[in-house]
Amino acid sequence: MERKKKAYSEELKREVIRLKLTGKYTNQELMNQFGIKNRTQIKTWMKWFRNGEEQRLAQPIGKQYTFGKGPEEISELEQLKRKIAIYEMREE
Repeated sequence: MERKKKAYSEELKREVIRLKLTGKYTNQELMNQFGIKNRTQIKTWMKWFRNGEEQRLAQPIGKQYTFGKGPEEISELEQLKRKIAIYEMREE
């Protein structure tokens, strides 16, 4: 029996990241709250966020490496804005 991958909206991914950054929720709690089945999914989204690869949150399933522009194609100003946003979210 083949398991079908579930697509999660960019908004859901960003909300999960926001809640995870508060430090008030475990991955299991977030999985239960948002119906996320794969244990590594939240870790993957957090890794993308921390690495400044937020454009990957908007990608369809299976397109993680070919969709959109990578960090090397983003302007220096945009990269700095993203880093500031990350630090501000960590402080909250």
